Amino acid sequence: MRNNDRTKLLDEIRAIEFMTVELNLYLDTHPDDQKALNDYNSYTKQLMALKDEYQRRYGPLSNFGTAVSDYPWAWINSPWPWEFD
Repeated sequence: MRNNDRTKLLDEIRAIEFMTVELNLYLDTHPDDQKALNDYNSYTKQLMALKDEYQRRYGPLSNFGTAVSDYPWAWINSPWPWEFD
């Protein structure tokens, strides 16, 4: 059950990341599209909250510069985020 929750949260993160990347690319060519920018900002806030939740519950999503680590160094603990599907 717990791994199911972890996988569901990772799937949500992946979906929101996809939307932010797509909107980022769109905004590169349509910088004056206010609705797209509002959507991008909204999804970015959602993504930040989801990543914070994941890292609080399961540990870091990447190994440098995006999350603090508990003691001892937590990045070496497995399973790593990409090991869940």
